[in-house]
Parts: sequence; structure tokens; C-alpha cells
Amino acid sequence: METLDGGDSTRIMPARSSVIDSFKGCGWSGLRIDKEDLRRRISMPQYLRLAMRRAINSKDVTAAVDSTSLLESEGVQPPEAPMVIFVNSRSGGRQGPELKLRLQQLMGEEQVFDLKDVKPDEFVRYGLGSLEQLASTGDYCAKETREKMRVVVAGGDGTVGWVLGSLGELKKQGREPVPPVAIIPLGTGNDLSRSFGWGGSFPFAWKSAVKRSLHRASGGLISRLDSWQVSITMPAGGVVELPHSLKPTEECTLEQRLDTSGLLPEKVSCFDGVFYNYFSIGMDAQVAYGFHHLRNEKPYLAQGPIANKLIYSGYGCTQGWFFTPCVSNPGLRGLRNILRIHIKRVDCAEWEQIRVPSNVRSIICLNLHNYASGRHPWGNPGPEYLEKRGFVEAHEDDGLLEIFGLKHGWHASFVMVELINAKHIAQAAAVRLEVRGGDWKQSFMQMDGEPWKQQLDEEYSTFVEIKRVGHQSLMIRAE
Repeated sequence: METLDGGDSTRIMPARSSVIDSFKGCGWSGLRIDKEDLRRRISMPQYLRLAMRRAINSKDVTAAVDSTSLLESEGVQPPEAPMVIFVNSRSGGRQGPELKLRLQQLMGEEQVFDLKDVKPDEFVRYGLGSLEQLASTGDYCAKETREKMRVVVAGGDGTVGWVLGSLGELKKQGREPVPPVAIIPLGTGNDLSRSFGWGGSFPFAWKSAVKRSLHRASGGLISRLDSWQVSITMPAGGVVELPHSLKPTEECTLEQRLDTSGLLPEKVSCFDGVFYNYFSIGMDAQVAYGFHHLRNEKPYLAQGPIANKLIYSGYGCTQGWFFTPCVSNPGLRGLRNILRIHIKRVDCAEWEQIRVPSNVRSIICLNLHNYASGRHPWGNPGPEYLEKRGFVEAHEDDGLLEIFGLKHGWHASFVMVELINAKHIAQAAAVRLEVRGGDWKQSFMQMDGEPWKQQLDEEYSTFVEIKRVGHQSLMIRAE
């Protein structure tokens, strides 16, 4: 069995833990939940539900305030755990629309939002804004409902990240408290869901599990989650197909104190985004990019999580991830040819360059313990190994990213079944990647499962800076 640099062995978690984890938190317990009790606990008074809907539909928070609402608020008590639910009806195969209908039957149509109709930022601006507007008129019920609000997201990791990002705007605008978030896992990987005890998939007996999930969401303990801002600075004029998680920005925040291997262009294009799970560069992102394009071109091939994983695995075999031809193709060499890495360690203001291992073809910056459908590539290093490497035990709220490498498809496969750990590179409070093409014309990157092709310049460098967002997201634990 492989040990980590220096021979100190680490505790390896058995692969079956990922399978068992898929069923944890998804409502397989024998606890019976009374539907009426649950409804009283989480359903908002009708006048507040209608006020939110009016404000969202009219895009006007003042539309919630009228004489009828003020009269109806008299003597009305707020629910113990008011809740709204976002459903990605396109996730989970055929379960998405059926789940939405089931949720609407349990708690009312106005508290369940289909993301194709109501976007999270619209809810934050107008839905929560309407409650705040009513509270400012002296409506006690609206005030308590706003302060106790909880949010459930039924979807994959991308959907959860979308909602978390929108809720994060409340912190920037001084509109606290920020509602905590629970998860009903409908995606393929569901690593955010696994990390907070909601499981890796929704159970087959999902209709009975819905009540148990909502019950847990109404009273679960609240934990914190780091989020990370990615800033990309590249030569202007380059063509790049941006993922949804990256947006153009006029403010380029690149620190220019460091030595660079390439030149800094006079004109640059800058993009910003946020991730919650991981950022990666290399062959894993290339395989993900090809898989996404194949799925978009032939959607009939991807009919659910199991089909997606089979297609993904098969596609990886065609990209040189497992067998590297004996040719001088620079696209099949290690990342060391094009990449320089600088990091900031915890409580340190200075950048430090770290070595890129010569045989690594993918580098991942990981925030969560879970990756690639519940795998644990960082492992659980023992105290002696942590002390020797200057590492600390990894947590999702410790302000650190775990940086590790994958050598090739076979190495990645052994890592994913948790027979060995990935190549540990560093733990960092901030990361700066410099990528310069030379013979390389492009590289591949991804954030939280959204891959893209990054064009490279032979003369000028592209920079990726990753820094922790100043505030943490609030997550509801299922345990």
C-alpha cells in the first residue's frame, strides 16, 4: 500500500463508507412524522406567503404592504421554523417535478419555488425584502418569520452553490440574519450534501422521506462553510467559454509583487466566481469538459446519476487519462510544464512558491472532505504525519484549502476507491496559479463541477488567484 512522502502511513477510510454515506441523512430511519404537526411547524401564515409571491411577481417589495395585510397580521403567531424550498425540477431525472408537487402539498404552493421560474436572487431581493418591509411597519409575525427563516435546496451541488451565493448578498447588504440552508440531494455527486449529513442521493422511498428531511431541516444544528473567491486575469482578446459560476468584472485584483515566468499584458480580461467544494486544473477538468459537451449534444445518454457516472468513466478512458501515448505531445505531459504555484500559509502575509510535482497531471484545491461523489482523496492523515508536514486536520470551516495532485487515471482510480491517498502538495489560506502556454495552446479548469477550456498564450501568463470570502455560509446538519 502506498504511503505518503516520507513513509508515514495514514489512516485510509474504507471505500464502502462512500456507499453507506449515500443513504445516511436521507430519511431511512423509522421515525414517523405527523404531517399536520410538520405543517404547523414550517408553514408561514397565508398573508405572508401571498405577500412574498406578490413582491416577487411584481418585482416590488412595497407590493407586499397593503391594509389587508396589516389587518390579517393582528394576533397571528409566527411558525416555529418557517421555511422556503428551492427545487431544481431538472435534477433527479423524473423525481424533480414529482418532488415539487409533493412539497407543495405538504406546505403550500407559495413556499416552494421552482428555479426555472424564480431565481434565488429574486427571492433574496423581493421575497425576503417583502418580509423586511412588513416588519418595518410593526408586523411582529413578519419580523419573527424573517429572522427564523430556513431554506431547503432540492438539487445538486451546483444548485446549492447558486442559492448560497445569492443568500451571501444579504451579508454584504447588512440584511442579517442570513438563513441557513439544508439539502435534498438530487444531483450526481452531491458532495455538499454528504458533507453535512444529507446523504449522497435521495432514497427510493422518497415520498415518505420528504417529511423526515423537512423535519430535520426545521431543527437541525447549524454549521459554517467556507467559500472561496476565484479571480482569473488573462490577456485581453482571448476567447473563453465561461461557466455560469464565472462573471466578467472590471476590477482586476491581481497582486503584482511576485516574479512571473511570463509577461504581464497591458490589457487584460478579468473574471470572478465563487466555489464551495473545489477548483481544479488539468486532466480531470479535461475529462469533465468532454463529458459535459457529450451530454449536451446527446442528452438521451444521461438519464440519471448512474448513467452519468458510467458515461463519465468511459469517456475518461478515451482522453489519455489512463494510457499516455509514447509521442511528444505536450498536451499529455505533466502540469509542471505550464504551471507555477504560490500559496499563503495561515496567518502569513507573504506568498511562498511551492514545487509542482513532475508527474502530476491534475491539481485540485479542495475545501470539503468529500470529492467526486463522496470520495476522500486527502484521506485522514495521522497526528505524526500532520506534524511532520506542517498540516492540520482538514475541516470545511478552517479557512484552508487542501491542495493535492493526481498522476494519471490509474492513480486516480486507486485514490477514488480509497486504497491510497492523493499526492499531498500543501494546505493554504490563499493560492495563486500562473499558467503560461509555450507549446501548450490550452488548458482545462473546473469549479464545483463546471469545466471550461482556458486558452493559453505563449508569451503572456494567465493568473488564477483563490482567496477565502470574508463571510461563511450557514448550513443545517442532518445529524
